[in-house]
Amino acid sequence: MIYDVSIPITNDIPVWPSDPPVKLTSQTKQSEDNHRIRVTNIEMGSHTGTHIDAPWHFIDAGRQLNEIPLATLIGTAVVVEVAGVRSITKRNVERLGFDSVERILFKTDNSEHWTDGRFYEDFTYLEPDAAQVLVDRGAKLVGIDYLSIDAFRSKQHPTHLVLLENNVVILEGLNLANVPPGLHHMVALPLNLQDVDGAPIRVILQPST
Repeated sequence: MIYDVSIPITNDIPVWPSDPPVKLTSQTKQSEDNHRIRVTNIEMGSHTGTHIDAPWHFIDAGRQLNEIPLATLIGTAVVVEVAGVRSITKRNVERLGFDSVERILFKTDNSEHWTDGRFYEDFTYLEPDAAQVLVDRGAKLVGIDYLSIDAFRSKQHPTHLVLLENNVVILEGLNLANVPPGLHHMVALPLNLQDVDGAPIRVILQPST
């Protein structure tokens, strides 16, 4: 079984309120031998839908997208379900009982809201002290199932800073609704964009046997 946990990108996909909207505009022209040729003009922000935050997103001297090793984005990941909470706390993380997994994906009540068709403000987020526990345990990548790992209207973005200052890559906008908790093989590949702070990313998971 392979799970595609990426959000389909459409013109009406929910986006962060301050981000540019998605504009997919199909253009058609006729070839000289009467074939119809279609080319789609794509306009969207680098943090649209399921996306990756490179450290440079918040850290001036941080790695840009093209400087993130592919080995960070491919390998064993653990899907952790934390349901019925407003935020993922240090205590929640300390109870998880794993120390050797470098990629952690949080499945929360957020995944239920991808069917709403609107931006959801009261999403579950990761507390900064919980993020620090993950850093201390050697995490290289942390993902969550909504458009930010910090709380909505967070002005200081403390969780982003804890992770990105330590070169921990962030995946946001995952849809883990149908994915069982446990170990999975993850492949998460963005476009090979240069000198950017992030990009939409296709993430697939396959349960480990």
